[in-house]
Amino acid sequence: MNKLLTIAIPTYNRAELLDKQLAWLAEAIKGFESECEIFVSDNCSPDNTQEVVQKWQSILSHVTFTYHKNTENIGVMRNIIHCLKSAKTKFVWAIGDDDPIEERAVAYTINKIKNNNDLSLLFLNFSGRNKITGEPVHPPTIVGNRWFDADSEDGNGDGKAIFEHCYSKSVGAVIFLTATVYKTELVKRALEIWQDAASNWISLAYLAGYCAANGSVIVTKDTYMECIVGVSYWQKEPKSALLMQYKHIPEVIKKFQQIGYSKKFCNRMMLHNFKEVNKKVFLGALRRWPAFALNVGISFLTLVSLSALEEIFFPNLRIAESRLTTE
Repeated sequence: MNKLLTIAIPTYNRAELLDKQLAWLAEAIKGFESECEIFVSDNCSPDNTQEVVQKWQSILSHVTFTYHKNTENIGVMRNIIHCLKSAKTKFVWAIGDDDPIEERAVAYTINKIKNNNDLSLLFLNFSGRNKITGEPVHPPTIVGNRWFDADSEDGNGDGKAIFEHCYSKSVGAVIFLTATVYKTELVKRALEIWQDAASNWISLAYLAGYCAANGSVIVTKDTYMECIVGVSYWQKEPKSALLMQYKHIPEVIKKFQQIGYSKKFCNRMMLHNFKEVNKKVFLGALRRWPAFALNVGISFLTLVSLSALEEIFFPNLRIAESRLTTE
């Protein structure tokens, strides 16, 4: 791992958008060509994606620029994870092919990597905008149009505590791919631990949480990009709302505990998720897919019940366990 940063772009059938993103990158990477690599993972696009890549490989011939085309469409999450696993540099930054990013983001990221030896995770703050209305969008728990409110520019804080704060304020923020720069060895180790992470649409939160638990975290105060809300790939899946709220988020919370996050935090997040789920989503799924919805619902309620019981009836046990781990 001689170079510092892989900038990876997972893409599928959006050659025009990819062309614009590579044009941005060609400008943003100036001055850092020797420290960065570019990697494009094409999910078997039927359009002219390969020609677009070849054009930019020629223009950026002085940069290590690798192109990979899957033999078939392996799904969005698997393509993203392929990008992360393919990195050979110290850090990996996978970006969406359609996310508007400021040129200064590359320089900022390289500078932070160089000057923070213990850095394991970097969150680049971002603003949100509704694709249909054009109106600003932000989590209801945060004031102002930026999605992270935990400023940690120096990287000296408790990585776990910073991540817990970010996750509790907005799950959407910690799963926004383009805003997240991972330490490569840590994200690869996290994927080895959870080999089925690609089947969970919220698993990017787990990857960030693992990195945060094993080093220092930087969260920027300034925004460096914009997230266009309302165009997520999973929204095209008929069962997406049910799976995300009732299955994928609880699975990730369970993983947090397995990688060292406290039972108190995990229980609190499980109960918070129970309060936030849309009951109409479950009832609608129950009408359309009764057996599937019941199976998901029973598993969900089991996890929530265990968390509630532990919080209500066994707080002293949790305190005792905490004392044992610190003595």
